[in-house]
Amino acid sequence: MNKHIKSGIATMFFIPLWYYKTTPALNIHSEGLWFFAISVAMFYGTIEMFGISKEQGRRPKERSLRVISTGSSKDNQSMTLIKYMFKSIGFRVALGIFASMFILSFFAEGEIFHSKKYSELITVTEADVSEIPSAEGTSSIALMDTKSATKLGDREIGALSNVVSQYDVAGYTQIDFQGCPIKTAPLKYADFFKWLKNKDTGIPGYVTVDPVNMDAEYVALDEGMKYVPSACFSQNLKRHVRFTYPTTIFSNGHFEIDEEGTPWYVYSVYEQQFGLFDGKQVTGCILVNPFNGETQKLSLDEIPTWVDVVFKGDLICKQYNYYAQLNGGYWNSKFGQVGCKKITESSDSDSVSDYGYVAKDGDIWIYTGVTSVNSDSSNIGFILSNERTEETLFIPCTGADEFSAMAAAEGEVQEKGYVASFPSLILVDNNPTYIMVLKDNAGLVKMYAAVNVEQYNLVATATTQEDCIANYKALLNGTLSVEEANTENTASTAIPETKPISKDLSDAPTKQITIIKIETIVESGNTYIYIVDENNKIYKALYVDVIDMLLVNVGDTITIKTDGEYFVIE
Repeated sequence: MNKHIKSGIATMFFIPLWYYKTTPALNIHSEGLWFFAISVAMFYGTIEMFGISKEQGRRPKERSLRVISTGSSKDNQSMTLIKYMFKSIGFRVALGIFASMFILSFFAEGEIFHSKKYSELITVTEADVSEIPSAEGTSSIALMDTKSATKLGDREIGALSNVVSQYDVAGYTQIDFQGCPIKTAPLKYADFFKWLKNKDTGIPGYVTVDPVNMDAEYVALDEGMKYVPSACFSQNLKRHVRFTYPTTIFSNGHFEIDEEGTPWYVYSVYEQQFGLFDGKQVTGCILVNPFNGETQKLSLDEIPTWVDVVFKGDLICKQYNYYAQLNGGYWNSKFGQVGCKKITESSDSDSVSDYGYVAKDGDIWIYTGVTSVNSDSSNIGFILSNERTEETLFIPCTGADEFSAMAAAEGEVQEKGYVASFPSLILVDNNPTYIMVLKDNAGLVKMYAAVNVEQYNLVATATTQEDCIANYKALLNGTLSVEEANTENTASTAIPETKPISKDLSDAPTKQITIIKIETIVESGNTYIYIVDENNKIYKALYVDVIDMLLVNVGDTITIKTDGEYFVIE
């Protein structure tokens, strides 16, 4: 049989299998489709290359062995392989597709040719500091970073033995739920075999984390979610949506809940504004019912208000950088850089990369600082951007950037070794202010810090958010010094710290228990650990008195001494 016919037959079997695996959009503006075509051509070329080598009496591997045994150089061996490749139609087609993609994308969307179009992808309106949320609305500000939310969520799931053995917690989404900011994440199948075992019942629930009250809740569903990202074959969420909308370009698939707590999956829909790949803009979304797989494709003006994330924060920041740097033309962005700005970035790859989130008017707004392109440690303003509509405000305000503020807050508690989370932005007595949480090495929230944007040496800390803001206000009006605003025992506005109670349990009876739940709670500046045994009996202890509990997990059996309320590890 002719080598081209053999290669063609093999490729015809390969194409549907590879498409089922990769599911690119059947759209010329989809990068996935181009790479799909390249991979198909390379597969054809590989089969064809072996056919060519067989016609010449030996396979490439056999020829390589002969070349080595006769002392020929590796360069000759490589040249032989390249020779076979260029004889293959498939490899030549793959090279042609790649070259075409590169040339077309360069001329069709290169910044040098289309700087004005890039700068118009986002509309930015200038506003004043009154748009910054006030200190009175701090219940609408999410201060918890994703790492802390993950820790709380994992602990909540860890207490549910029937859930933790089959499922993990997927990625978190910041949403507005009934006027309050929360982070939510669905469960996901732990692996293929867990999906195989549970595919008929589906995913049983999701987790919500309140970043204001610092607590987590597992929400069990009456019916399992079957169309999810961690499912396989026809139940895989992306594959299901792709087969429903084969030509639509979509991404940013994530989990949300509506105001009744009903779960949905949301995909952002993109359409090309110019160019081949980069000139895309969000034009709507796809809503997926995870219970039965029903989908709705909506334009931007049809999206219900409970949907919070249509324009992802990364996209907003990327488009703002285009706007701020290409507004004066491409060459100005490279040389003169007159009026060029960019969002603040950390040079430390280990730094927290979360945005600041604010729940405002039923939507989630992200905020981030704006600095000059010279990358100093100061901001020239902030942007607030609505993740549902991409309404974007630029607020001029000079001062320290977020990472300098985090360092200033950490400096006030350096003896404790606490680490600051990415801050949010509030307005206190008409002063733009960073507010953030300070965490210990275990990731537990220990304190709050407020840092003045314009004078980042003005820092106040406290063990509660209310006390922190009160100390900060007193610092601004001069009734407290910086030292007093960061000394809990002497600050006039701080709630007096209760002395920790260490119980003498040396004569207490001993018992063996199996732990089904572990929680930590900060009370009057002291961290207590609460445990629940298999009989739903609750015990507590000062964390410093039972530090070995760091080595204990839900499901472990331990021996304790207890008076019925307090405990110590035996």
